Amino acid sequence: QVQLVESGGGLVQPGGSLRLSCVVSGATVQYYTIGWFRQAPGKEREGVSRISTTPEDMIWYTDSVKGRFTISRDPIKDTVFLQMNNLKPEDTAVYYCAAVMNLSFRLSSDPKDFDSWGQGMQVTVTS
Repeated sequence: QVQLVESGGGLVQPGGSLRLSCVVSGATVQYYTIGWFRQAPGKEREGVSRISTTPEDMIWYTDSVKGRFTISRDPIKDTVFLQMNNLKPEDTAVYYCAAVMNLSFRLSSDPKDFDSWGQGMQVTVTS
């Protein structure tokens, strides 16, 4: 069974950067679509970014993070990263990585389509 463990969250000032990591175990990361999601208090969980299976590597970002966030995958380390630059207070949320192997969902950004989830971690952007 695939397991995902996130790290890299924390407290940062506006304009700062964080690099989130999602280590995938029990599976080969290239065979999974990996998504980053976030949930702010009182809001629904939303997709932030997604990278589809190799070799397509189709990448998607939600509009609010385009130009600031970058998703990447290291197949040797079975890890997916989310580099977050120029962070804003509205980026504050619990961030999750999730995985799905079903190729029907390889272009999805809907949390409902992902069936394996990490435990989540807090990202707080405040001055």
